[in-house]
Amino acid sequence: MSRIDESRDFIPVRIAVLTVSDTRTPAEDKSGQTLVDRIAAAGHHLAHRMILPDERDQIAQQLRDWCADAQVDVIITTGGTGLTGRDVTVEAHRDVYEKEIHAFGTIFTIVSMQKIGTSAVQSRATAGVAQGTYLFALPGSPGACRDAWDEILGKQLDFRHRPCNFVEIMPRLDEHLRRK
Repeated sequence: MSRIDESRDFIPVRIAVLTVSDTRTPAEDKSGQTLVDRIAAAGHHLAHRMILPDERDQIAQQLRDWCADAQVDVIITTGGTGLTGRDVTVEAHRDVYEKEIHAFGTIFTIVSMQKIGTSAVQSRATAGVAQGTYLFALPGSPGACRDAWDEILGKQLDFRHRPCNFVEIMPRLDEHLRRK
């Protein structure tokens, strides 16, 4: 079963948070703030924080820019994962991914089912890897951000988490890009 191995040192990662919304301002960004608070409490570093409108090309470009930034290990977006016409975050993520982490969406749905029942079916949370950077797309509610962090990301972004975690394989994410 999963556990924290106290014999291992914690390794902080650098995380960028992008809120996708046509209407939220920094003062009203409760989902982004939920993530920022959890990132800090866990001992990680906030690399960047931004709000962008629900525009696929702008979102994808910002994801690419942060993937190219050596000071960003992980990108978490919140918002735009639903089913309405303006929800384009998932498509923007998939425009950038080199590899999709299919199980993330499945695990997120399982966690959500425990909290909101069958309403979990309306989320298209997703994750992937590009340029050695992890990308996670979460729904735009503070509750969904709490659930994703507390039940999945907080554990997988902790090097001490056993039997395995995202941090320990981070140095190998872009090995296909390096010269042999």
